[in-house]
Amino acid sequence: MDPVDLNDIRIFTVVGQEGTLSAAALKLKLPTSTVSRALTRLEKSLGTLLIRRSSRGHVLTDSGREYLQVCRRALRTLDEGGEMLALQREQPSGLITLACPITMTNLILTPIFHELLGRYPQLRLQIESYTPAADQEFSKDIDVVFKVRTPRDSVRRMRVYPSTRCGLFANIQYIETFGMPSRPEELPTHTCIGSGPWQLSRGNTTVTPSIQSPIILNDPSVLLDLTLENRGIALLPLYMAKWPETASKFVEILPRWTVQPVTLCALFSGHYA
Repeated sequence: MDPVDLNDIRIFTVVGQEGTLSAAALKLKLPTSTVSRALTRLEKSLGTLLIRRSSRGHVLTDSGREYLQVCRRALRTLDEGGEMLALQREQPSGLITLACPITMTNLILTPIFHELLGRYPQLRLQIESYTPAADQEFSKDIDVVFKVRTPRDSVRRMRVYPSTRCGLFANIQYIETFGMPSRPEELPTHTCIGSGPWQLSRGNTTVTPSIQSPIILNDPSVLLDLTLENRGIALLPLYMAKWPETASKFVEILPRWTVQPVTLCALFSGHYA
């Protein structure tokens, strides 16, 4: 038996309900010839005559009547399954496991937990925070993995979010003590904290200063604290450096140079992004 087409089954069910090909075609808003070809394909796939054609009309065979009942039950089950899935999309429930960088958990996810769970009270979240610099494999049981940088290859589907703009910043006291660098080439003479490399662009010119940080890390919340403590120049997301409570304490370094943005992406299994 060849695989049958679900659409052909639906057409056959309507024919059985309406009694004639022309009535079924009218209800389905299809040409009668299309309905006839669908029935022929279905009979060929099943290897069974379902409708006996004659000049006086079309009559279901015994096999056709029995198969029609089975098709009605099957289609009713499929429709119920579709309604169930539609309801789950509107009111999702169950456990979702996320793997997120620590800073994203603290600064982005935590503030929206109340709103998210208030909107979807049957939803449960399990969050595994990790350090972006860690070279680790994630369990297949994790539904969504947020990455700070787009991976080169992955068996999961990927959704890329708008990039986070960054800049170089230092505490005002640091600049008063050590001076303001005027060119990227001067950065190696300053205390630069974080992880490199730092890629800076201006027009058609792109440079990567050779910095050696005494403190190597890429957690922006920790870098923010270290910069506030006057430990050196750091690469920070603009939204953090320009918070009202921090903006007055910082000076942007080389503001005419553009720093390579940070891209956040989500890796997941499934068909929807």
